[in-house]
Amino acid sequence: AELWAVYSKPVPADGRELRALFLQCSCITVLLGGLFYNWLLASLEYPQRLSIAMAITFSLLLLLTLFLVHPARCVFSIIMPTLGTKQGQKLLLSTCVMIVAVNITPNIVSNIKTILQVIQCISKSTSESLLNSTGLLETASWEVGEEIKTPVDNTDIWKPMDGHFLFSLEERTNSSLIKQQIHLAGEKVRRDFLAVEVLVKDSVQAGNKVVAGFSVLFLCLESAWYLKNYLTNLRFDNVYITKKLQHLAAAGGAAQLLAGSPKGLIRPTGLKLSREEVTLCLAQALRLSVALLLVLVVVALEHLTFSVADTAVRRAAQFSSVTVTLSVNYSAAAMVLPFLWQIFPLPSKELPLHDFKRNYNHTLAFSSAQCRISPPMPPNPSVLLAVGLLFCIIYATVFLETYARRLCRKIAASFFESREEERARYLYGKLSRQHRK
Repeated sequence: AELWAVYSKPVPADGRELRALFLQCSCITVLLGGLFYNWLLASLEYPQRLSIAMAITFSLLLLLTLFLVHPARCVFSIIMPTLGTKQGQKLLLSTCVMIVAVNITPNIVSNIKTILQVIQCISKSTSESLLNSTGLLETASWEVGEEIKTPVDNTDIWKPMDGHFLFSLEERTNSSLIKQQIHLAGEKVRRDFLAVEVLVKDSVQAGNKVVAGFSVLFLCLESAWYLKNYLTNLRFDNVYITKKLQHLAAAGGAAQLLAGSPKGLIRPTGLKLSREEVTLCLAQALRLSVALLLVLVVVALEHLTFSVADTAVRRAAQFSSVTVTLSVNYSAAAMVLPFLWQIFPLPSKELPLHDFKRNYNHTLAFSSAQCRISPPMPPNPSVLLAVGLLFCIIYATVFLETYARRLCRKIAASFFESREEERARYLYGKLSRQHRK
């Protein structure tokens, strides 16, 4: 109580109180400077040197302001309970968004890249295997030609130049072209995803920095606005049954005015919330549920992409090769002077050749050990725990906002006691007039 009395005094009475005030301001400055540095470095991801410079500058300015300016000490003290109001909720939401952007979004992009790598590997291996299977046609055509050429060469009637079929396919050129196209397509997809990942991360970081900066600014402005209205408007937030109001009622012989629970008045030490306060809390909780739903959608998307990527990688490794069989059945016969047999009605004389029956086997592979597939990134349980804890705190601040407002009034009253007496007399006169009517 003595330290708070020194801290809330406009001017210290002696050197002892001056030293006590400086020591309190120094402790507050060191604590907030460390928190500010950690917030800049870990949450907003500023460079370390810039974070140190900003934290030192902030600490020195805060020390001078708190030590020399009495209303600034009051505004700063009001900021603490104001963190439990909407402005504090915005800061916590900004932190949640940053955690999601830095930890969950890269996992989603990485898992999508893994799925695309599996598709690329299957496409590349399948196309190579299909192109290699064309060699079966070349082998089969050559052997069929050999089979035809051998009996014809044994005759002395005529000899062909060559009995082989000419099977021509630019296999190596096509194979290398397809490999090159698949590689270029994969590189393009990789670059596009990397650009999207960097763009999303940078956009979220920049947006989070802007939101965080405006949230801190509005936090200070809201505290200053509360103190300004407290000092200039006697009706502002003047609905509390304070001890000074009770003393005025007792001295004026009107203690019955405060008996029970007068309508529209609140006992600041009670835990009961009015109907209006409960309605406001529920409406605020409903608005926060929309933000929670969006975060849950991102978390569910992370689990979905990991599940799909993990299944794709495992199934790709389990793909069995397919054996393709090419069956060639060839049967032919040669006729000697066939036009004579057409002129004269004689039975045709055919020289049967050897039948050709052979099977050619080839294995189609859908995956290859040479494919580079990055492992899927599982969700980080600690990130989910941190986000869940922050949202629990946010929902708690919804119902603590009313008590934070009461604490703001109590802090302002301790810094400006004379103004609190004027506000109590104004409220007492208002209640007396209502009672007489």
